[in-house]
Amino acid sequence: MTFYRMREFQRRVLELTSKIPRGKVTTYKEIARAMGKPKAYRAVARALAENPYPVKIPCHRVVRSDGEIGGYTGGTWKKARLLKQEGVEIKGNKVPLEKYFFQL
Repeated sequence: MTFYRMREFQRRVLELTSKIPRGKVTTYKEIARAMGKPKAYRAVARALAENPYPVKIPCHRVVRSDGEIGGYTGGTWKKARLLKQEGVEIKGNKVPLEKYFFQL
């Protein structure tokens, strides 16, 4: 993937992530699906790891497909804290997707 295309890919990932409302989560796989690249969920995670605007673009609202909160640049404890502050329940390091999932 060329540098330009990666930048365009990341721009689109960040654009979709910014649409996730407070108190909801989506998955890396859902973002990839919404982009028309359903197998690119690892690239989505990589693009979010390099999010230059973590306050404006809420990458903490993106979790794994099994509900696990997944990684976060500030640490998983911080991601969990941010989600809990928004009213998202976390049990055993997992978010109940049936209750909080946001489809793009």
